Formats: sequence, C-alpha cells, structure tokens
Amino acid sequence: MYKFVTIYRRVDDAQLLEEFFNQTHLPLAEQLPGLLRREVSRVSHKPGGESRFHLMFELYFRSQTSFEAAIATPISVQLIEA
Repeated sequence: MYKFVTIYRRVDDAQLLEEFFNQTHLPLAEQLPGLLRREVSRVSHKPGGESRFHLMFELYFRSQTSFEAAIATPISVQLIEA
C-alpha cells in the first residue's frame, strides 16, 4: 500500500477553500487511475489551541509504482495546475 497526503493550511476564507476542494480537487483526484481509496480529514484543533491546518486529503494506491503511473497522467497535471 502507498499513501500520498495533501495538507491544506487554514486560510482566511474557509468556505472558498471548501468549495475549491469539493468542486475541483476532489473530483479530479477521484479520476486518478489505480486509486484504491481516499480519506478526507478536517482539522479543527490541536492540543493547546487552533491548528494551522484546515484539512488533510489521503490517496491510497496499491504501490509506489501505481502512484507514479497515476501522477504521469493528464488528470494529475490538471490537479497540479488547479
């Protein structure tokens, strides 16, 4: 199993970030070939106060080779450019 993690920092306009993630990033990522599973975690706090992070997005692939093949596709280019 190979996991790729993207972490989004907290921004001034959380609603705008959520819209971007849900309408752009998530639909593109779900089209990656070889994607086995995805997990989204929203971060609210850390011990001692507010976290500087807003959400974590984890993508699971069978292997590093499978992940590397997925990021070599046009869908991956769209993700990076979004």
